[in-house]
Amino acid sequence: MEEIHDALRGAAVPLGLDLAFFQSNHEGALIDRLHARDFDVAIVNAGGLTHTSIALRDALSAVQRPFIEVHLSDPARREPFRHVNYLADIALESIVGQGPRGYELALESIARRFGETHG
Repeated sequence: MEEIHDALRGAAVPLGLDLAFFQSNHEGALIDRLHARDFDVAIVNAGGLTHTSIALRDALSAVQRPFIEVHLSDPARREPFRHVNYLADIALESIVGQGPRGYELALESIARRFGETHG
C-alpha cells in the first residue's frame, strides 16, 4: 500500500491536488471517516464491501461528496457474487482492472473534473 501512496503523492503534485490517505478493513471505521467530511473528493476502493455494504453506500450518499470507485481487478470478470455493486451507480466514475494504475487514473480524472479546488 505504501508504494501506491508514494506513487499518488508524486502524481498529485503536478496536478495541484492535496492528498490524505485512509485505509481500513473495518466498515465502521470507513463510515466514520466519511462522516468527518474533511475531504472534497474521495477515491474509494471498497474491496469486498462493494458487494455487501449498504451501510457504506448510505454513508457515501449522505456525505454529499463526489467519489471515484477504484478496483485493482475487474469484479465483472470474477465470481458471480462480485457482480453485485452497491457503489457504481452513485460514483462519478468506476475504474476497474487497471491494477495500482487505477488510483493514478482516478487522480487524473479528479484534476480534469475539478481542477485545483478539490483534492
